[in-house]
Amino acid sequence: MTNKTHFLDEPYGAYYHREVLKEDEELTRVGPGTPCGEYMRRFWHPVAVSDDLKGLPKAIRILGEDLVVFRDGSGAVGLLELHCAHRAASLEFGLIEERGIRCCYHGWVFDVDGKILKMPGVEGNLKDRLYQGAYPVVEKYGLVFAYMGPPNKKPEFPDSANFHLPGYQPAIPTVNVWPCNWPQAKDNNMDPAHAAILHDHEAQNGVGGYSGFSPAFADFGVMDWADTPFGMVYIVTRRVNDNVWVRLGESVLPTNMHVPSGKEDGKEVHEPDFVSGAGWLVPIDDEHTLRIDLVLIPDTVERFQPEIYGQDGNRPYELRQRIPSDYDAQVSQRPIAIHAMERLVSTDKGVIMLRNLIREGIRAVQRGEDPPGIVREPYTIVPTYGSNTVIHIPPAPTEEEDERLLRETGQRVATQIIEGGGSHRLIPDR
Repeated sequence: MTNKTHFLDEPYGAYYHREVLKEDEELTRVGPGTPCGEYMRRFWHPVAVSDDLKGLPKAIRILGEDLVVFRDGSGAVGLLELHCAHRAASLEFGLIEERGIRCCYHGWVFDVDGKILKMPGVEGNLKDRLYQGAYPVVEKYGLVFAYMGPPNKKPEFPDSANFHLPGYQPAIPTVNVWPCNWPQAKDNNMDPAHAAILHDHEAQNGVGGYSGFSPAFADFGVMDWADTPFGMVYIVTRRVNDNVWVRLGESVLPTNMHVPSGKEDGKEVHEPDFVSGAGWLVPIDDEHTLRIDLVLIPDTVERFQPEIYGQDGNRPYELRQRIPSDYDAQVSQRPIAIHAMERLVSTDKGVIMLRNLIREGIRAVQRGEDPPGIVREPYTIVPTYGSNTVIHIPPAPTEEEDERLLRETGQRVATQIIEGGGSHRLIPDR
C-alpha cells in the first residue's frame, strides 16, 4: 500500500490519510518538567482578574498545576497549591483571614508566601519548618500575574508601555477558556492572512463588536515579518488609493500579544497610532488555554467590558457555522493541533518564525540560559511595537513596482518603530 500520510496527492484519497500523526510535544506539553512547561515557567503570566477576588478563594489551573488564588483581609494576594499540606483538603473551601487563608478542615493558616501562621493543637516547631507551596504574584492592569519558575531565576515584571499611555486606561478584562492547546491559539497572532478571509466574512455580515475589522482587511496586502527585542511583528502593507497603510501586529514571548485597532481603513494619513488591545494566551494544561483580552479605553469614560466578538463558544452553533470566528477556527483544529499534518505555505511564514522563536527559548532553558524576552533590569518598561500607520504615497507605474514599493515602505516603517523604541514613542502629543 502506498503511504500517502504525509502528502496526499490524488482525488478521493482519504483512505491513505486516516492516520493521525504524533503531536509536536516540544511545543504542546506544558506540565511540570516538560521542555515547554519549564520554558513557560520562566515568565510572568496573568492567572486571574483582580476584581474576582472578593471574599472567596478561587480554584484555578495553570500550566497543569492546581492552585488557589485569594485576597486576604489586608489586601495581599496569595497563589498557593490547591491542596492543604496537612491532609490535602482543597483550599478553595478555605476561610479568608485578616492575614492569609485558613484550611476549613483542621484550621491551618497559610500566609500568601506559604508560611504557616497557625497550626491549632499541634505541638513542637513544625509550624516554623513547613511551608505550603506558593508562587509570587504581581497585580497590574486589573490582573494578577504569577511567576511559577525556579525562585532563583525570577525575572523582573515586564511592565508594558501599552498601559502607560496618558489619557487611557484598561477596560474590564474579558476572560475565556478555550478547549485547545495553546500554540494553535498563539499561532494566529502571527497569521495576518486569516484577517482577509475570516474577519472579512465577519465584516461582510456586520459583526465584530468593539474590536471588529473594517472592510479594508479584505485585501491581503503585502506581508512580511520581523524580529523585535521581545518577540516579533507581522508587517502588512496595503494600498488604499493614494495612501499606503502599514499595520504591525505584535507577539511578545511567550503568551502576550498586542493588536492594533481593527477599525482602520487606510483613508486618513496619520503617524503610528497606539495598540488598542492586548491579550494573553496562557496554557491551563495541554488541552485548555486561558484567553484574556484587555482593551484600552479613554480614562474619561467609566470602565466597561467591551464586546469582543467570536472569542468564545457561547454563540448558537448554527450561527458559529454561518459566521465563524477565531474561536471556531482555532479550537476546531483538534484539542491538540498536529503540526506534522499541516501544509504550510508562504502566508504561514510568521507561524514558522514564531514556533522557531519558542523552540529557541525552550532550548535556551535546557542549556541553563535565560530565554529571549526575559527582563532583568528593575522598572523596565517593555516597548510596544504594534501600530497602524498611513502615509500618502501615490502608486508606482506598474503593479510589480507598486508591490515592491509597498514592501519597502512596510519594512521602513517597521524598522523605524522597532529601532525607535516602540510605537508609543512616536505618538504625537494629544
